[in-house]
Amino acid sequence: MAIHEIENNPELTGQVRLIDNVTYAAVDGRPLKMAILEPWTQCFPLKYHPAPRPLIVFVQGSSWRVGKMGEQIPQLVQFVKAGYVVATVQHRNTLDGYPFPAFLEDVKTAIRYLRRRAVKFAIDPDRVAIWGTSSGANAAMLVGLTGDDPRYAGHLYRTESDRVNAVVSCFAPMDVLDTFDYTAAVPGSELLKFCLLGMDHKKWPEIAKEMSPLDQVKPGQDYPPFLLFHGDADKVVPYQQMVKMYDKLEADGYDVAAYRVKGANHEKDFWSERVYQTVLGFLDKKVK
Repeated sequence: MAIHEIENNPELTGQVRLIDNVTYAAVDGRPLKMAILEPWTQCFPLKYHPAPRPLIVFVQGSSWRVGKMGEQIPQLVQFVKAGYVVATVQHRNTLDGYPFPAFLEDVKTAIRYLRRRAVKFAIDPDRVAIWGTSSGANAAMLVGLTGDDPRYAGHLYRTESDRVNAVVSCFAPMDVLDTFDYTAAVPGSELLKFCLLGMDHKKWPEIAKEMSPLDQVKPGQDYPPFLLFHGDADKVVPYQQMVKMYDKLEADGYDVAAYRVKGANHEKDFWSERVYQTVLGFLDKKVK
């Protein structure tokens, strides 16, 4: 029987490179990490030399704790093969004594870090999208609505912008207090509320409003395009929050599209190839 033959792949076409445990900042001696996925490109004499590509900053949902960077990496690989660099970003853990806006400051710091290191990671700093799930989508929405807001700038990489060119939100808490009311019977919900909003009950409405994308939409702003998804059987974040957010953005004339995922709960059965392809089509049109 003849031995079959396959050509080699000197340019490493279709191969994906994982750069793991990248430290983008440190707070109180604790490193803040990200993992970066990018296309491999190999040129003679075997030096890594890719062209700049658009960036997707991905924030995994974690109930504002520490997200698992690797949870979505198998699915995110397809976006790298489609021509993007993907950075999946961790932020400080609310339960460790870092209330709002710590997680938002960290995500913005990560964006500025990636712009500062654009050449190193083959990123086009003028084409940056953010994509989040659950609490990570809350962060993504707030990033889109508060571009270069000095309240959340932190102290690192201040010469860089934290603005983005597009936002993808999957089952985001758009109204924080409504989300807590919806999950009041879930163990740990009350503790999380204290950790996230602080010990002073009187300040909760004000802080929750600042943290709720629904309350941060203002007319006449230079917002990026938004793509919203939510399962209509979500037992963690009410589906109607996405509907209200869509209606508000559309009424104010912003670029927004929304998708109801029929019968889907939070995570798991929410995901499908249709969702991923819809995200890819949106990013190709708005960012790539």
